[in-house]
Amino acid sequence: MGIYEELVARGLIAQVTDEEKIRKLINNGEATFYIGFDPTADSLHVGHFMALCLMKRLQMAGNKPIALIGGGTAMVGDPSGRSDMRQMMTKETIQHNCDCFKKQMSKFIDFSDGKALMVNNADWLLDLNYIELLRDVGACFSVNNMLRAECYKQRMEKGLSFLEFNYMIMQSYDFYELYRKYGCNLQFGGDDQWSNMLGGRELIRRKLGLSEEDAKAQAMTITLLLNSEGKKMGKTQSGAVWLDPNKTSPYDFYQYWRNVGDADVLKCIRMLTFLPLEQIDEMDKWEGSQLNQAKEILAYELTKLVHGEEEASRAQESARALFSSGNAEDMPTAELEDGDFKDGAVDLISMLVKAELVGTRSEGRRAIEQGGVTLDGEKITDIHFTLKKEDIPEDGLVLKRGKKKFKKIIAK
Repeated sequence: MGIYEELVARGLIAQVTDEEKIRKLINNGEATFYIGFDPTADSLHVGHFMALCLMKRLQMAGNKPIALIGGGTAMVGDPSGRSDMRQMMTKETIQHNCDCFKKQMSKFIDFSDGKALMVNNADWLLDLNYIELLRDVGACFSVNNMLRAECYKQRMEKGLSFLEFNYMIMQSYDFYELYRKYGCNLQFGGDDQWSNMLGGRELIRRKLGLSEEDAKAQAMTITLLLNSEGKKMGKTQSGAVWLDPNKTSPYDFYQYWRNVGDADVLKCIRMLTFLPLEQIDEMDKWEGSQLNQAKEILAYELTKLVHGEEEASRAQESARALFSSGNAEDMPTAELEDGDFKDGAVDLISMLVKAELVGTRSEGRRAIEQGGVTLDGEKITDIHFTLKKEDIPEDGLVLKRGKKKFKKIIAK
């Protein structure tokens, strides 16, 4: 089985420009491909996970990845999937975010000895001459076709700025520049980027004067990671699940995957892990309690990929310890400060709010009344329950809401 057939078997491919050409390129290790990452935050998140894993798979098959950091396009802002205009960022913020991305990507992609490239489109976009761009590139684009693109149609009613309207041209120019400089012949991206990717392919074709049949550049979109309800995965009530351990701890990262729904776990294993397809095919028959084992496998494999084997093992041991004995060393903590104590004691509802296990005091009250709150394994149903500071041991107490939400409570 070639790498293209494996991608199909894992359910990773959504749309392709020319299946036979792409199959031949990547199966023969002849693809120099790129995926773009706009540095809109100082960490990559689970939403980038599919792209990073795809780059790793293709590099393992002998193809050459280019990680394109959008230092230039980030100054414009991608309108895809947005109902409003993105906040403008300073050059300094964008550069800081780019530096953070480089560090995290190196865990997935081998950049040694020219096996992969990391480039920043600010290197060419920021120096473009406006008049020259209009003449050389603008003439290759039809406004009628651009306005038919889904990313623009969604914004036309509320208003689309001219700044954002140029995003497709910028991304298309990236593909042209990467083709010209590095021989990049394949672009990957999310399904929402399809129009921009076709724009780049068409720009290359027109600049080279080629027919559609002789087009040198190809494009392929990656399946979006959705749960069984059709919602994008990678977010929790408290926000995105980050790859940076300072923003989402390895333990919380592990727990996110450990808690995916029964209907989603096997699909995630197939799409995201590097386990052999034969093993995954066997797991497809699993049901009932076996699905909990599958969730452990998923959580461990992905945490190992992002944070390393040691952190993955610690997170797994911590999670198991919590469910067996009610305590664990490496679980996330909430620190109670002097101001949280009134007359030397803190009430249970305040502890729940402080630990971010509930959003409001009324939510905390309901959780206690419904019997969903335990403290070090003991169920507490008294909404007036308080705890003195001296009764909190040095190594903390485990406060738990429901089966899957918990924090270690420590008094400073």
